[in-house]
Amino acid sequence: MGLQRRIAAGGLLGVLALVSACGAGGSPGGEPDGSPRAGASSPPTAPARTEPAAAPSGAPSPPAAYAVEAPGPREGALSYADILVAGPEELDEDTVAAVRAVPGVTSVARIALAQVSLDNRLVSVAAVDPASYRNFVAAGSADTQAVWDRVAGGEIAVDPRIRRRLPIDEDGYVRLGSDRDAPRAHVGAFAEQIEGAVDVVVNEKWIEELAMTPGNALLVSTTGTAPQAVDEPLRAALGADVPVQFVDAVARFGLDPGAPQTAVVVGATADAVGTFRYTVLAGGRIAPDPAWVSAHITTEAVPILGTVTCNRLIFPQLRAALEEVVQRGLADRIHPDEYAGCYYPRFIAGSSTLSNHAFGLALDLNVPGNGRGSVGAIDRTVVSIFKKWGFGWGGDWKWTDPMHFEMNALVDPR
Repeated sequence: MGLQRRIAAGGLLGVLALVSACGAGGSPGGEPDGSPRAGASSPPTAPARTEPAAAPSGAPSPPAAYAVEAPGPREGALSYADILVAGPEELDEDTVAAVRAVPGVTSVARIALAQVSLDNRLVSVAAVDPASYRNFVAAGSADTQAVWDRVAGGEIAVDPRIRRRLPIDEDGYVRLGSDRDAPRAHVGAFAEQIEGAVDVVVNEKWIEELAMTPGNALLVSTTGTAPQAVDEPLRAALGADVPVQFVDAVARFGLDPGAPQTAVVVGATADAVGTFRYTVLAGGRIAPDPAWVSAHITTEAVPILGTVTCNRLIFPQLRAALEEVVQRGLADRIHPDEYAGCYYPRFIAGSSTLSNHAFGLALDLNVPGNGRGSVGAIDRTVVSIFKKWGFGWGGDWKWTDPMHFEMNALVDPR
């Protein structure tokens, strides 16, 4: 699709998504209906509200604490993020200059990019300079000043495509990560971002709070030149270890089989993941870097379940939780023959999104009777024991998954 068609198609959608999301309406069940509303020129109000699955804990992060200078009116030409370059390390000035000098590259924006886990889905969060980043999104979003004023003011902008699965509380806050102490940020706007690359946008003052790596990613535009035409010289400028993605192809077709990828996960469990490099396979499967598997995944015996394969770092607290279940006479409440595993090197079904199972940091217990969207039949004392030992429970999510437990804190059982 040519740039002008992208702008024409994306412009109206971006505005309507923003106005719809920032209005007060929604479906009766608390899920936003996604329908555009009249008055596209009206200023956005508070974000749409949904009922939380469980009362949030911890104080919200006040937006003013993360405020930066407002960007003012948009300047420069609208561009398009044709290519995403993202790795685990900061890209130095010489490398960025070399990318800018590649024939066919017309504009480049440096951002910080990381993934946070929300309800067992990795969500891409970009920390950006609102003034420069906005030129890489659809025209409707780029030219809606309120979006970027709110981002500069310390709030976050969320792509409406992930709106339904975002666990926003009744005050308009969302926890940026599954960790117990993950910061809570206020949703200032739902506005179209870069499909296949960026789900949530914050300003650069959030980098330290989220433990992100500054400047580890680039948005590259090749206006008038096919992105594939700059592939070889771009990779030469970057070096072999920095992954390159063609944004349009990812948005339309998903990740290409054989394509190397890198996930940079932030939060309390980041030590258990590190830099996760993997190759996309057919059928929704992935092949993690063998060196990562060797360093992080192991098979050990634990009480009740027997032999399981998980992330090395999860075993001390998993073993402690199961031992307490036994000590309290509740071993019969967990059924070993209904255990559905821990380490799954694949995407979430029907998507190109990783879950905590891909890192060996989640396990599914008592699968029958504990399906998605149900209150679940799993014993609540067992749930409380797992929470004590550093596990989050899927039964607390906006769209419940009561069979699911995942590490959300590092707990030393000694």
